[in-house]
Amino acid sequence: MKFNTTMPKGLKPHYQKELDAYRDKLGKWFLREAWQHLERAHILGQPYPYQHSEVHWLMLRFGFKIKDWKEIRGQILRLFVGGVKSFVGKIPVGNTGGANVPPLLPMEIPADLKAIINQFKK
Repeated sequence: MKFNTTMPKGLKPHYQKELDAYRDKLGKWFLREAWQHLERAHILGQPYPYQHSEVHWLMLRFGFKIKDWKEIRGQILRLFVGGVKSFVGKIPVGNTGGANVPPLLPMEIPADLKAIINQFKK
């Protein structure tokens, strides 16, 4: 069994770029765009326990900020399970991480993110 522990060094700037864009859009109260950057960060960080959990934490905080109780409940569940699934390499690839999609549903990865991910596959 393969255990994932750390995100490849070259992938981190792409992940961080999405989080920075999330914070920028959130600060301007562009909620839809902010959320889309969180989803993209989730796709990039999903295979790695720390980043996967970090995105779900931010999604939980987003849910509280906009008072979306479905999102809050969904993120609490994902926080308990997501990092463990990443650690053992059992993730639904491409899943965007929000409570608006089933937690175990694999999804199509946007082409630009797929190209980034493919550069850093082990």
